Amino acid sequence: MTVTTLTGCPAIAPENAHSTRKGAQEQVTASRISTVIVLALVSLATVDAMNPGLSSNSLTFQAINCRKHSALLTEFGGVGDGVTSNTHAFRQAIEHLSTLAADGGAQLVVPPGKWLTGSFNLTSHFTLFIDKEAKLLASQNESGWPRVEVLPSYGRGRDAPGGRYSSLIFGTNLTDVVITGNNRKIDGQGSYWWEKFHKKELKVTRPYMIEIMYSDQIHIWDLTFNNSPSWFVHPIYSRNVIIQRLTILAPVTEPNTDGINPDSCSNTRIEDCYIVSGDDCIAIKSGWDQYGIKFGMPTEDLVIRRVTCTSPDSAAIALGSEMSGGIRNVRIENIAVINTQAAVRIKTARGRGGFVKDIFVRRMFLTRMKYIFWMTRDYKAHADDKFDPSALPVIKNINYKELVAMNVSMSANLAGISGDPFTDICISNVKIELSATPKKLQWNCTNIEGFSSDVDPPPCAPLAKAAKRGGCGFPEDQLPIEKVQLKSCSLEIPVF
Repeated sequence: MTVTTLTGCPAIAPENAHSTRKGAQEQVTASRISTVIVLALVSLATVDAMNPGLSSNSLTFQAINCRKHSALLTEFGGVGDGVTSNTHAFRQAIEHLSTLAADGGAQLVVPPGKWLTGSFNLTSHFTLFIDKEAKLLASQNESGWPRVEVLPSYGRGRDAPGGRYSSLIFGTNLTDVVITGNNRKIDGQGSYWWEKFHKKELKVTRPYMIEIMYSDQIHIWDLTFNNSPSWFVHPIYSRNVIIQRLTILAPVTEPNTDGINPDSCSNTRIEDCYIVSGDDCIAIKSGWDQYGIKFGMPTEDLVIRRVTCTSPDSAAIALGSEMSGGIRNVRIENIAVINTQAAVRIKTARGRGGFVKDIFVRRMFLTRMKYIFWMTRDYKAHADDKFDPSALPVIKNINYKELVAMNVSMSANLAGISGDPFTDICISNVKIELSATPKKLQWNCTNIEGFSSDVDPPPCAPLAKAAKRGGCGFPEDQLPIEKVQLKSCSLEIPVF
């Protein structure tokens, strides 16, 4: 095994540059195209600028922690021909490198090639680095995907009542894990699973691309993900999570291909991502009905910023519908949304329980939207028939400010629950330009209460009360996860 020592280097200042989003940007009208383009460019800087090579056999990259030891996948029998299964090689490599956790940690480098693999588990104090010109291919052979228990806060699989397949990259009870690379690709080859879903042949819930459970200090960044069988990135029951600079691409017609789903997590930072999805680009969750209520672990202290999203049939950012453990203190800003059903959508129903409160949104730039503001009271997909219909959600203190939107069909569809209104909804400094054929009713509001100021078209009567001076709130303090500084790590490897 090749063993090298990783050393910290002086911090490298990122340079913002990106030019790969022409298809989505062309949908923006000429009068406002510069606004959306600028935000998209800020969201995604080139990996080459962030990761300049030191020499022909040296790499630098940023991470929450550097490692003392390193090895290549090929040292454990890996074959990068796109045909040979590397599942055993990954498992053997990580098992071996796990013994170095107490001695400065270890890193597994995936060298250039096409690496077909089934599911494998990570270990603590570990980095998975996918090198330049390398590509991971998820196996379409079900034997490469072990079954795991249903999540306790869900009570069942989402596709089927039984168990679920382990994710491609999986880990539980971990500390200090990095998954990164030179913006290299991980392809979930999801068509096999999508076809089974459409034919209703699934007896076990589809695998996700990455799932990390019950873990602390997780850093996922600088990767491109394609064609996940279902959700792409799913941190759950974890804390201190940083997700950065991901490009996530799925056909917009395929089911449940959510981009990033923070689920019962605390102190999480999601930033500088580009997502095209057949479902919500980012879905914030915390458990399903009575199972989520009993588990009782909220998603809290979450910041989402500089994200560009396209999802014609879903939301840029969704809260729920599985929100029974609660969602609170979420800060969303500097988001570009193109050809998407809704901006920030709250999804809930009787029987969910839980809460969504202290949500702050500002500086969104949107075009080709069905709705801008959408709150749903009747998202009735339940885990089973044992839910308590008297378990009502609390939706409170939801703030939107500084939104610019164009080519919009309907400004708002806000539907609270009878006897359980959604309260303290604040909307300020919002300009909406309608499409050529907008809905006649622009604001549909029932069982909600709130405030507004400087909103065009004018909002509905339940929001007519003037917002406080200066408009809706947005916290100016920093969450602890925002203060985390990345280290610049160096790695010497053989020339490929």
